Amino acid sequence: MSFVVWVAVLGAVLLILALTSSYLRWMPVTTSAVCLLLGVAIGPSGLDLLKLSLDDATLWMEHLTEIAVLFSLFVCGLKLRLPLRDRRWWIAFGLAGPMMVVTIVGVCLLLHFGLNLSWGPSLLIGSILAPTDPVLAALVQVNDARDVDSVRFGLSGEAGLNDGIAFPFVILGLLLLHGDGLSTEWSDWVLRSVIWAVPAGLLCGYWMGRGIGRVTLLLRIRNDDSTLSPNDYLALALIALAYVAADSIGGYGFLSVFAAGLGLRQEEVKSTGAHQPPAEHLVQPVVGHQNVEPQHAVHGDTERLEDSQVAAGIMMGDMLAFGSLVERAMEVFLVTLLGVVLIAHWDSRALLVAGGLFCVIRPVCVALMPWGSLLAGPQRILIGWFGIRGIGSLFYLFYALNHGLTDTVATVCTDLTLSVVALSILLHGVSTQPILARYQRRKKPQT
Repeated sequence: MSFVVWVAVLGAVLLILALTSSYLRWMPVTTSAVCLLLGVAIGPSGLDLLKLSLDDATLWMEHLTEIAVLFSLFVCGLKLRLPLRDRRWWIAFGLAGPMMVVTIVGVCLLLHFGLNLSWGPSLLIGSILAPTDPVLAALVQVNDARDVDSVRFGLSGEAGLNDGIAFPFVILGLLLLHGDGLSTEWSDWVLRSVIWAVPAGLLCGYWMGRGIGRVTLLLRIRNDDSTLSPNDYLALALIALAYVAADSIGGYGFLSVFAAGLGLRQEEVKSTGAHQPPAEHLVQPVVGHQNVEPQHAVHGDTERLEDSQVAAGIMMGDMLAFGSLVERAMEVFLVTLLGVVLIAHWDSRALLVAGGLFCVIRPVCVALMPWGSLLAGPQRILIGWFGIRGIGSLFYLFYALNHGLTDTVATVCTDLTLSVVALSILLHGVSTQPILARYQRRKKPQT
């Protein structure tokens, strides 16, 4: 299939989404669900316009899904403005930590006893499917830095953290599959993949985000060039450097990039004020302001704002806009490709796995966690349902495929993962907007 055909078809998909966005906004369906169905329609099982062999594409699909997750994690970190001492962070820590481990165990047991898979593939698939997705869950996560709703904040923090925390369990699943020397590698796995890699990634990214944010704001205030600086370059640089720095010291790059966005946001809080609105809401950038004169680059009453607030507002607004644009484009591309290959890799056993994961394992785990007063009953039900699986699981799948799986295990992992992710996109895509609308209506009398 020629590159021109790929570009033409995907351009047509983007055009369809652009022209129908005003209609889709009022329908109980997400963009991801539409892209999945469009992918099926233009794939070999439909119009046969696009074909993709995963056997030949695992390497570049691993890197493509990794890039998508990195941008999404960075944007997710930028949106979380609550101080780390706020009690609502414990919702994210509980979801991304102990609850995710229990979810891995639950899916592993379901696969082993329900589908008669051996322990190695069961643990690997459980680890691949355990993390919730930061890319496809935009509707259930925080809207912007002002949003501190417990449900949205908890789901956002979970998605930001668990894509990295799942990594050691994927590695453990690969160790079980390879079998040789597991007893001697166990201590190395605990020390390097758990005790060291998780905090190293978080601390490396957080302080890099704070340091680069502080230096950037100081330079822009001193040189009076806040309105003309290329903040998209800064976002790319911080994502790349946080990822590489964490990897060089044995930390998890996903956690580092998320923490870099979080650290950058905390630096904005320091410059703007914790009790002030987010800086990007104090300063309203004009579209394309990098190409206009500084005195016309912003509108609104900025004369009463401090230089640090103006600089931080323009920087954060640009970064959020750029990161969200890349995130949405990658979402459309990857979910469309998932639809193209879905029918060829459909596994009906995924109905049992998805049903067990979405309707039993995650809701029960959320309900049994000792949340105390952090979450009310209806909020626990919402969080229990909105465990959306997506691009993060696809990355771990392709990572595993590129690390020496046998043909039989590779087939099982591929088919179950793609099928469960597709079911999540459809089920959660159809239910998200009606459920959230009802939740918002019930919240209004209380606020």
